[in-house]
Amino acid sequence: VPLVITFHGSDLNPAPGMSSLRSRIGRLFSHLAARRAARVICVSSQLSERVGYLKDRVHVVPCGVDIQRFRPLSIRESRRTLGWDLDEKIVLFNARTDPVGKRLDLAEAAVEVAKKQIPGLRLHVFRGKTPPDEMPVYYSAADGLLMTSDYEGSPMVVKEALACNLPVVSVDVGDVVQRLAGVAPSVVVKRDAAALGAALAEVLRTSGRSNGREVAQGFSEESVAREVVSVYRLANKKERAA
Repeated sequence: VPLVITFHGSDLNPAPGMSSLRSRIGRLFSHLAARRAARVICVSSQLSERVGYLKDRVHVVPCGVDIQRFRPLSIRESRRTLGWDLDEKIVLFNARTDPVGKRLDLAEAAVEVAKKQIPGLRLHVFRGKTPPDEMPVYYSAADGLLMTSDYEGSPMVVKEALACNLPVVSVDVGDVVQRLAGVAPSVVVKRDAAALGAALAEVLRTSGRSNGREVAQGFSEESVAREVVSVYRLANKKERAA
């Protein structure tokens, strides 16, 4: 039976929230498994570079997003549900359980820079796990999403935000550059508080939603599933040929 393995991020990237030894051992086993695989799927081009020695077997396929669950909702109703004022500017940041690796410090510094142009700007930080069914309300109520992580594979929070037409300001991490291609207003900037803050202020001044949902159709769960199936068929074809 041919082996197909998929890497999502921390299995190949250093894991800031994990001990150095544990992270190195985990990555070692990932590389050993990759060498035995008929095909390897990486969720971003950045990640695929870590197994570049297997380039003839590596395929880049992003994680898919459920565009039926993640869809634009009424901004007014979403803000009412969350108890947010209609006139305040709010940016989302997903720290989850790893605020260090997600670089909450950089996000906070960027917002402080943006506040010089947008007084009263507020950063809403998600900590721990938030039920997926609640997230579309946040994406629809907010004015933007900020991504500052040191490492990512194919960050779901960015794709979910796009499916809800929420503008995104991000550093170059994972597959964000590819996902934001053709999306406006949204931007990828260098990993610097001043640059991030200036970009965030510029995006928020548009006071509009993005065209992200149009782009998100290309990485819907259905679209991605078709790509994954094609990789498995290639692996099976190679096994039969052998």
